[in-house]
Amino acid sequence: MDVKLMNRAADNIRILSAAMVEKANSGHPGGPMGGADFINVLFSEFLRFDPDDFSWPLRDRFFLDAGHMSPMLYSALALVGAYTLDELQQFRQWGSPAPGHPERDIRRGVENTSGPLGLGHGMALGAAIAERFFAARFGETVEHKTYVYISDGGIQEEISAGVGRLAGHLGLSRFIMFYDSNDIQLSHETAKVTSEDTAKKYEAWGWRVETIDGNNAEEIRAALARANAETERPSLIIGKTIMGKGAVTADGKSFERQTSTHGQPLSKAGASFERTVVNLGGDPHNPFAIFPDVAAYYAKVLDRKRAEAARRRKEHEEWERKNPELAARFRRYLNGEAIRLEFDTIQQKPNCATRQASGAVLAELAKNVDNIIVMSADLSNSDNTDAFLKHTTEIQKGDFSGKFLQIGVSELTMAAIANGIALHGGIVPVCGTFFVFSDYMKPAVRLAALMALPVKYVWTHDAFRVGEDGPTHQPVEQEAQIRLLEKMNNLEGKRSMLVLRPADAAETTVAWKMALENTETPTALLLSRQPIADVPPRPGSTRYADALAAQRGAYIAVDCGGAPDIILVANGSEVATLIAGAALLSSKKGIQARVVSVISDALFREQPEEYRQSVIPFGVPALGLTAGLADSLAGVVGPLGKAVGMTRFGASAPFKVLDEKFGYTADNVVALVETYMAQYKAMRTRIAALT
Repeated sequence: MDVKLMNRAADNIRILSAAMVEKANSGHPGGPMGGADFINVLFSEFLRFDPDDFSWPLRDRFFLDAGHMSPMLYSALALVGAYTLDELQQFRQWGSPAPGHPERDIRRGVENTSGPLGLGHGMALGAAIAERFFAARFGETVEHKTYVYISDGGIQEEISAGVGRLAGHLGLSRFIMFYDSNDIQLSHETAKVTSEDTAKKYEAWGWRVETIDGNNAEEIRAALARANAETERPSLIIGKTIMGKGAVTADGKSFERQTSTHGQPLSKAGASFERTVVNLGGDPHNPFAIFPDVAAYYAKVLDRKRAEAARRRKEHEEWERKNPELAARFRRYLNGEAIRLEFDTIQQKPNCATRQASGAVLAELAKNVDNIIVMSADLSNSDNTDAFLKHTTEIQKGDFSGKFLQIGVSELTMAAIANGIALHGGIVPVCGTFFVFSDYMKPAVRLAALMALPVKYVWTHDAFRVGEDGPTHQPVEQEAQIRLLEKMNNLEGKRSMLVLRPADAAETTVAWKMALENTETPTALLLSRQPIADVPPRPGSTRYADALAAQRGAYIAVDCGGAPDIILVANGSEVATLIAGAALLSSKKGIQARVVSVISDALFREQPEEYRQSVIPFGVPALGLTAGLADSLAGVVGPLGKAVGMTRFGASAPFKVLDEKFGYTADNVVALVETYMAQYKAMRTRIAALT
């Protein structure tokens, strides 16, 4: 190792990072200046990648947890040819490939979107699990390392406990994390909020831990070599770094280790940007430059990377020739093809809870699909993901041949792991828990939507009918919250999430079909705890055949003989309530009602106008009923329609008692319809008077 040249390359990264923030007049220069030495050694000597194909499946993965340190990542990627210097100058600008926090772009070497601290290393754990899962099926020909860069903030986030515990428990020796410990966070020194012994904490979780000078290239190199040689434990390298390394004031005095350099340009923090660039060996009039000797060094680095990638490709091709069936399966998994299953042959018990119906589908997936990992946060016997487990084994240290991962009580960690599995590619991640606990998962779910990751969420116990457990366990507002993501587009301009609340067992089968065919965004299944009466099949049809219409977001579940007097709209358990209410309306009041099941409002809105009008025609009064907030159905019933939902938290009592107390009965449907139709008639009269 030429230490002088390595230090010069790190200084080059420092200058580029500081210059990006300075030009944008926004960002975080101090951390990247401190972390430049590690990123330089990692990228030049250890990280395996193909400079001509950053999406190469056998590459090592690098996950940046500290998204605010994006200038460091972009600068390192510029040295390996993934970014141009002109692109670095557009840091944090509209349309730039260098946004303020990294956004997943595999073609440029950006493995993950990051920003919310802690989530990045949770996703990295998912990728490390996926790597071992693949190795258990295809052998070490597909092995790779997963590297993580984390800061003080990520270590402080609660998710670090879940990630640390699971990585150690699973013995993921190819999971290598560098902790940039510079003792400074955004608004103060870390000593103001923590006095823990981080090394001992990770050692207790089963990690191999060492502490080094994080600005010493030789110590970094030696630590990474030891981490790569480890075969039993994940590695944590605690690098004691200097915030704002190399920063000086206008009179040349050191401005290192200053909190102010964490989150603002050097010139605003109290340092001199120009003098700092000079101090680091650069030209303040041309800071966006790669030093000639650094460029020459990295040209040799890239030659080595290409040669190594070519060697591995050749070895893998030889493996493919010797193992054609495995090779075909490996390629099929990586292509991300939708899972195919004979859904129409899945047997469902009559009038069962939709979580139970989901379990029936999961059992078939376990028996027929290998590239899937199902997880549960200590609720597998309640969310019915254990139906999958009964046909496979649990993933455990030293044995990744199974397909079920017990997470423990760590919902956010589970959601981040699911993202990482999806980011790795080739495996379908499924995670289950109670719907009310989706609140713990929201930051990772939001990132899944932002990154367009096909994660599947099995959220059971979907309404107040959880019953005796009481309002702490009864979701009310959660459906309205999660459906907001259905109303947003991701960065590719597509609906960012699909949320499905099936009305019965057959619709649950169809919901799983929709989820597995959705390979472009995350999908959530909202499932009942309690049994639900099946929607009756149409004459000459089957219930499953009828339920396939749910793939259009909404369909007529039960129709009346002629033109409807009113449209009754719901999803989930409330569809059965409306069907019972419609029967009473017809027999007792002579009111003809059509019942519409809306498994996904957003998907229904995407259908042609002609279809939507055929289901919920304009000019016919529409009443919606939901066990969540009325907002969930307000858009479906239209401006003259009425949506009825919960206006309070739930209560502790048997679910049938709660149905009575909260008005979710056939008799109350009749009362609601009579009241609403009178209101509707009055509204039409007032509108007519205006015209």
